[in-house]
Amino acid sequence: MKVAFFDLDGTLLNGDTDVMWSGVLTSKGVFTEADAAEFERAYSSGQMDAEAFVARFLSPIKLCGLSQCEEWRDETLREHLIPKLSERMRVELEAHRERGHELVLATATNEFLVRPVAAHLGIEHVLASPAERGSAGYTGARGGLACFRKEKLRRAEAWLHERGHDWNSSETWFYSDSRHDLPLLRAVSHPFVVSPDEELTRHAQQHSWPEISLHSNDPTSSFDKPIDPSESDAASD
Repeated sequence: MKVAFFDLDGTLLNGDTDVMWSGVLTSKGVFTEADAAEFERAYSSGQMDAEAFVARFLSPIKLCGLSQCEEWRDETLREHLIPKLSERMRVELEAHRERGHELVLATATNEFLVRPVAAHLGIEHVLASPAERGSAGYTGARGGLACFRKEKLRRAEAWLHERGHDWNSSETWFYSDSRHDLPLLRAVSHPFVVSPDEELTRHAQQHSWPEISLHSNDPTSSFDKPIDPSESDAASD
């Protein structure tokens, strides 16, 4: 079995889904400007409680109703998220698809926001922070632990086990920009870092993990050539 796992924010997406969602909710008066600024500060500094963040970005469903939030989610995708999908990483995604690999979107963002993105990208399998569902759909509550750090690794392992595989019986790839994804990056056969943060850059260099620039216009996938240092963000600056 060959499987390619992709992170979303900062990897397939040049930006952050929750930040975009927060911006739309602020424009609708659901969140205040101060709320949005505090979120962006916590996100940028890494001082984030993943469980609290998931709860916060699902809460508008309780406050405003599922139908209204679906409209705002569609607006977020159409006007903010889809235009920011990385063309370079679409090359990588399509290279795996052409080779018949299973594609999995693995992200800490909640599934209410993520599943339409996966559908747009043609990714069948989604590992995301679960959102509770009732008889009428999403309730606005969390449905389990955030798909973050070791929990993302656990979810990926469970996904493989459900299909009769493990890390030894499968060939796996994972693409991510974040130090928070080190547990899963260490587990796969082929870790790739995408415009990585400072800590992940150091780790990747120490272990000779290939680096891809989110902003590169190179149409060649990593299957067709080795990753060249000139493609990294540092070399392009």
